[in-house]
Order: sequence, then C-alpha cells, then structure tokens
Amino acid sequence: MLIHTKAVVLSAVKYQEKSLIVKCFTQASGVKSYYIRNAYARGKGAQNNAYFRPLTLLEIEAQHKNKGGLEYIKELKLAHPYQTIYGDFYKNSMATFVSEMLHHTIKEEEPNEPLFEYLEAALLWFDHQEEASNFHLITLLGITKYLGFYPDYSEAEAPFFNPVAGNFTHFQDRDCFEAADTQLFKRLLQHGFLSDQRVFSGRERNNLLNLLLRYYNLHISGFRNPNSLTVLKEIFSD
Repeated sequence: MLIHTKAVVLSAVKYQEKSLIVKCFTQASGVKSYYIRNAYARGKGAQNNAYFRPLTLLEIEAQHKNKGGLEYIKELKLAHPYQTIYGDFYKNSMATFVSEMLHHTIKEEEPNEPLFEYLEAALLWFDHQEEASNFHLITLLGITKYLGFYPDYSEAEAPFFNPVAGNFTHFQDRDCFEAADTQLFKRLLQHGFLSDQRVFSGRERNNLLNLLLRYYNLHISGFRNPNSLTVLKEIFSD
C-alpha cells in the first residue's frame, strides 16, 4: 500500500556500512520502522541522513506492507525545516531526550492523529521560542492525555498525588508523592507552552523530570529511562 503521510523521527540506527533503520511516528499509520538504503553514501540515489535527526518532521511517500517488518520510503522531504533546534545545544539535548521517551512510549502501529497533531504543534512552538526550558516537561505531561493516563485533576486541592491511580488524594499511602513534590507537580499541571518558561529553577526541573519518569514507568509496560537522561539533568543542575 502506498502511503503519503507526515512523520516524526523517533530513532535512527546505523545498519551495515551505509544504511539506517529509522523508527518514525507517522500521522497515517502510527509507529513504523523504515530501511533507509545509502543514508551515508554520496551521489545519485543517496539519502540525506540529516533528515533522520531526533524529532525531525518529514513528509514521506512510503510503501507499507503492514506485516510487522521494515517498510520502505520512496520519497521524502522536510515538512518543517527547523531553524534553531539542532544548532542550540540545550534544545538539541531536550529534543534527543524527548525522542528517546517517545521511542520507548509510543508502540502502536495504528494512527493516533490527535497525538501526532499535538507533537507537531509542540515542536513548531519549540523551534520558534528563544526561551523553552520547560519544553520536555510540558510535552511529556501533555502526551499522557493521548495515551490514557493524564492526571485526574478533580480533587486538585488534596495534598498528595497518587501516581498509580493518577489522582490527587487526602490520604498518603506508600505510592504517593510527598506533599512538596505534589505541590510542584500541581504547578506543572497549571503550566503551559504560553506560560513563563523561567518559572522553575534547574533543581525543580530535575525534580519534576524524576516525578514524570516515575509516573511513566508505572503506566507504560516495559518503559526504561532514556540514555540521554544524564546529559539533560546536567544541563538543569543549577
């Protein structure tokens, strides 16, 4: 089946000498893995491996056999050439981390168009902002809406958050966030892309990141922390 779709690059692994295996989250078909021949070659027929950086937005024409194996891209182009993400160390580090999170989180070979549209809008916002220090936190929290475990905010006045149940509670059991962590988590829930990005300190960002990773680990089967986590925490260590 020939498919025309937008796609977000989640990962790219070198295969043999000149090729890549690229995992994408596509608008039309969910998660797909593609064999990219000659990604490191030169001359006619070579693919530009710069298209397969973390979170690159592509428009592709691909042949989907839908048999669970590798698919093949016939044509591709950049859907939105980024202006700042890859040239900024901090943004690039956040993009790498978020792409790894998505790689471990989104697994279905079925379309989830609302999630794709959310990610596309978030990435375009990220690329055009000078100050975007909370991008990874806001995005990871927002994704939970589309994966079915966004926090229940109906009892938001309660002092503790239970990450297993996904709600706020007046009773602290062994699974709950501490009261101070719960208050910090509430601040993130009230935060958005249009809010002041300097509202959290580096220490608070790292604390929020730990809370989000704990939350994801409880709700995503087989979840593991991204390799880029250490670098991201060092960035926001102050």
